[in-house]
Amino acid sequence: MKSFKRVLVMFMAAIMMLTLSPLSSFKSEAASAGESIISYGKKFMGVPYVWGGTSPSGFDCSGFTQYIFKNAAGISIPRTTDQQYNIGTSVAKSDLQPGDLIFYKNTYKQGISHVGVYAGNNMVLNATSSNGIDLVSMDNPYWGPKYAGAKRVLNETTASVIPDWFTDVPKTDATYTAIKTLTDQNVINGFEDYTFQPKAQVTRGQAAAIINRALGLKAERMSHFTDVSKTHRFASDIAAIREAGIIMGFDDKTFRPEVEMTRNEMAAIIQRAFDLKMSQTTATNIKYSDIRADHWAYKGIVTMSLIDKTGLFQGDKFYGTHLATREAFTVGIYNAINAK
Repeated sequence: MKSFKRVLVMFMAAIMMLTLSPLSSFKSEAASAGESIISYGKKFMGVPYVWGGTSPSGFDCSGFTQYIFKNAAGISIPRTTDQQYNIGTSVAKSDLQPGDLIFYKNTYKQGISHVGVYAGNNMVLNATSSNGIDLVSMDNPYWGPKYAGAKRVLNETTASVIPDWFTDVPKTDATYTAIKTLTDQNVINGFEDYTFQPKAQVTRGQAAAIINRALGLKAERMSHFTDVSKTHRFASDIAAIREAGIIMGFDDKTFRPEVEMTRNEMAAIIQRAFDLKMSQTTATNIKYSDIRADHWAYKGIVTMSLIDKTGLFQGDKFYGTHLATREAFTVGIYNAINAK
């Protein structure tokens, strides 16, 4: 009987080991990926906080977490804090591992409003408005009481639910290379629902931000316009682009950042931004039936066609009075960068 019990105990122990092994492996892999994310993220310590920032020139909180997950571990997570809060599996505070997303509530707004990454040793790596990218204690007197929970996204089957590319830009599209190149470089970004929305319009504020991500200009003075406060998400880009003479304001001292721009305006702005020269010899080969040589945006329009590598600006009409789309604007900048 004792011999039977001994065998039974050994058998149950073996079963328990087999049952626990996958969990143990999962935790080990999660920790390894998480540590890689933290190690990579620490390279950006001190990078300033920029509202809407998604690149090493400046991050906001969710822009930072999205960037380091993608570049350190190849994991795509949504863009905004509340969207990131809706993915992954909730994790108890006592079970945190490096790489877990840490959420805070009631900071600059009510509800979930800030995100960072657990770095181990009771520290959170995140984009702070005061010190930029910084390590902050979980017991910090400001952040501690605002703790709202944690989510684990590492080693889950996120790949099956998160597309590896925009769902509305086929890889066979002529504009695919332009869009992919500029999104990979964080010159222009997609949306939380994994779309690029190529046919959506571009505002003057967005145009300033996108162009400045490509050019990296710095403003000497932040406040130029009565309708662009210093806290506006594109304030520094608008100021820099205005000082460079690329996109100017209006006589009433406004910039009108939410106004959508036409294709004519887009063409003129891109030509100025990248200082593109039009060859009179080759220009004679461009035959848009809806534009004349004395039109104020003629040089920019013809240049869009001359440097086009996608075919988007080919044809017998330019449709300059139509609103510029995200696709057209992206292609225009991609062509301009590659024409330099």
